[in-house]
Amino acid sequence: MSLKGTLAWLCSLAVLSFSAAQDETLLQNCNLQTLLADLKVAVECGENLSWSAQQAAALLLSMRNLTDTLQHQLKKCQAAEPKKCPEAEVPDNGGLACVTVADKRYCKPLCNYGYDFGFIRRSRLYDECSKQTGHKWDTQYIGGNTLAVCNKASIQVSGAQTAYFPKDQDCLTTMSSSQLQNRTIEDFHTELKNQGIQGEPQDACLVCG
Repeated sequence: MSLKGTLAWLCSLAVLSFSAAQDETLLQNCNLQTLLADLKVAVECGENLSWSAQQAAALLLSMRNLTDTLQHQLKKCQAAEPKKCPEAEVPDNGGLACVTVADKRYCKPLCNYGYDFGFIRRSRLYDECSKQTGHKWDTQYIGGNTLAVCNKASIQVSGAQTAYFPKDQDCLTTMSSSQLQNRTIEDFHTELKNQGIQGEPQDACLVCG
């Protein structure tokens, strides 16, 4: 990996770890597509890079800050209608596909390949929050906003067939592609219509744990 590529990669870690208000000038001088390309190269070359323990610790610290920043940016389901509904918790090792129809919020939990739901929910495709539910999620879990938990499992039998991301297409992979993301949302909306829930979808989103 070239020195320029390494510096650009480290620049991407630094830039994305700070807010625009803290370092607006640096953000303006960096091209996101270039940084993403350099980061991809760095990942591919990772096994061939030699780091001291101090350098590795500093890099991991930057990565942790970066992860926290990006996870906050991924929460694009916030402020969805109806606003009285609390934000549903996104399961680790999976995600939530959410949409609002006729002032009712529906979220469909999905688990990544190699993980399964803690409760049987084969006929339970989604959870609802609306005026009819007291603006609380009608979840299988008592209290709180947890809709599902994805536990590591060798087989996936607790949920419907459509409640799992494919083997080579986990939640983040799906979210990184507008085509895959839109297909997931569209498939969920189709399932809602098949359940007799009619209306134009609003505030559609996919979020990953």
